[in-house]
Amino acid sequence: MTDRTVAELKQKIAQAREVIAHLMDKAAFNGAEAHRALDYFSGDAFDRNFLPWPHHGDGGLRPDELNAANDD
Repeated sequence: MTDRTVAELKQKIAQAREVIAHLMDKAAFNGAEAHRALDYFSGDAFDRNFLPWPHHGDGGLRPDELNAANDD
């Protein structure tokens, strides 16, 4: 990957974080999972298991199956 490609991908991730924050604000949603997403997209680390639902058949829960009771 070129330095330009890496820089553009970092900018795209920063944009994704801003979109998530904006949508959280507009929806008045301020739960733990939303903050987990913001934290994840703020850092450089990649977590293959970040998504809490099945990705390519590897298990987990779909968004509509998640228990929102853990949200603050």
